[in-house]
Amino acid sequence: MRWLLLVVGAAILAVVAAVVIVMPPSDEPAPTAASSTPKPSPSDPTPKVPEFTDNCGTFETRERAPYAVTGYWITPKSNPCTWRSQLEEIHSVGGDTIIRIGYGLQFRTVSDSGEILTRDGELDSLYKACEEDGLACHDAAERDLREANPGNRVGRTYVYRTDESFGTNLFRCPQMEHPIKAGKRIYYRLLTQPDGSDDATCDFSSKATSYDLILVAGSEEDSLAKLLDLGDQFGMRIFPALPLAPRDPQTPTRAYKKHLGTLTTLTRRILQDYGVRFAGRDSLGGVYQPFEVQMADTLATNPTLEVYADQHTIVEQELGKPILISPYMDARKRVPFGQTPKQVAEAFKALAKTGVGIIAPQDSRGTGKVGLFWPDQRDDEVDERLRPVVGESTYGTAYHGSTRDYYREMAAARAEMVAAGFQVDLWANVEAFEPSGKEPCAPQGTRGKTDKKRLDQAVTMAGRYVQKVVSYMWSDFMTCGTPSLEKEIIADWRRPIAVDAIRKGRDIQDGVEVRGYNFKDSTVTITWSGGTKDLSVPAVGWLDEARQEGLAEGMVTAWVPFDWTQVPAGDWVRITVKGPSGQATTEPLHVRIVT
Repeated sequence: MRWLLLVVGAAILAVVAAVVIVMPPSDEPAPTAASSTPKPSPSDPTPKVPEFTDNCGTFETRERAPYAVTGYWITPKSNPCTWRSQLEEIHSVGGDTIIRIGYGLQFRTVSDSGEILTRDGELDSLYKACEEDGLACHDAAERDLREANPGNRVGRTYVYRTDESFGTNLFRCPQMEHPIKAGKRIYYRLLTQPDGSDDATCDFSSKATSYDLILVAGSEEDSLAKLLDLGDQFGMRIFPALPLAPRDPQTPTRAYKKHLGTLTTLTRRILQDYGVRFAGRDSLGGVYQPFEVQMADTLATNPTLEVYADQHTIVEQELGKPILISPYMDARKRVPFGQTPKQVAEAFKALAKTGVGIIAPQDSRGTGKVGLFWPDQRDDEVDERLRPVVGESTYGTAYHGSTRDYYREMAAARAEMVAAGFQVDLWANVEAFEPSGKEPCAPQGTRGKTDKKRLDQAVTMAGRYVQKVVSYMWSDFMTCGTPSLEKEIIADWRRPIAVDAIRKGRDIQDGVEVRGYNFKDSTVTITWSGGTKDLSVPAVGWLDEARQEGLAEGMVTAWVPFDWTQVPAGDWVRITVKGPSGQATTEPLHVRIVT
């Protein structure tokens, strides 16, 4: 994985300013700011061996069909062999980053006998086995508190489930906090102050106090340790999920402020444990905060940003690695909460100010909330797969802008924040699904399978504005259907993908510089109102395959000579790239000369 640790300087800005853009005024690219996110290691992780064998079988660690998308979300699986198969599949198509979907902290009530109840008031079977000395864990905790001071009590009870196992560093006050073994399950009992202060004195006797009880339902074997071991073997980095904040019952899209102190304590405890056990692991890329927010110009008042800020402080103290978040966008004009690209850029700044290290906005094409189109396609009818969301409409009528417009504005916002001293990277989370489908891919919901052509288009629209392209998600969207999206990528991975073109001279020649993927021995085709020209890169141009600062990994730069004076001013030009096998970009670049 190509992790960049660079400095934004005047020289970079000067080079960008000197480039003559071949884009309309509404699509002028933002300066490419160098990456500044804290990184676990200056070097890329690499597989230890070409293959390994264990009880689950033999697994290859080589890349067979590297694609532009290099990171994926995965869901927790109970079968340890599934982890190996998933990572082998992901790594074979170029994936070097795994982002885990996690679990939420939940406030719960208890029965008269201290048993944990579900939200519907039924006994929760997951916590039924949690007992100490014949008492439910809640009542045992309250007994111990009252022995320390008769006025002590458990004021609120929370639960958190996970397939992880923790060490002793999860506990601050071992006289009151400890693991409770019950069959194959281990429960972790934590007693904390409601305000999140997590008093280190462990004085439970001096003053009668109301405490929060957190019962963590964990596992005998630690899934994260096993996942990090696999990350080492495959040469990948893992982003485990932090606890999800309880939701405000009145506004479920917001974190519930009354529970944030307890969330902060649980997060601190888990990260303290990680810091002791995993801080030196290169395969631990950072942590993922799964609470999603919409990118809107009012985001600064959302209490969820307090969660991001608090957790950033803890992560910085305990791990020194970045927090990744993945907010969503909504560009629809016909809903009151649809946002323009400028408004989303303001939201990016608000998120960056919380200290999170990686912002990976969902491109929101999978949900139909943003479209993939060029400025000269605003009057075109929307993709029929978007009609369940926006109806029969044109792109310009349905949306405030395309995903390219939004990533471009966020790239400009990121450059501004990096210049102001904030350490933040912009990733693109391209959604690998459709709003609906004949055969839904996920166990719940109607999301349907997409195809590689549409995924190529999403990569193109993210352009050169992002430092990495990731996708939600591997399971089940990349593996459902016949053929699956995974199989389509393996069959078609050599196809070029162009993401950006600018007018750029070389010596005394006018020309065009094109950025993208899989350009080796390629031909650039330029089509305008007056004709078409094919230009062989190896014959008349040059190809730079070196890693470039601030650009997504795998992206290369090709240049070919072209006399732009033959193109009428304001004319829309289409640029495609064809590989030596005849495979051409499925999504042409739409550009024009700015006059």
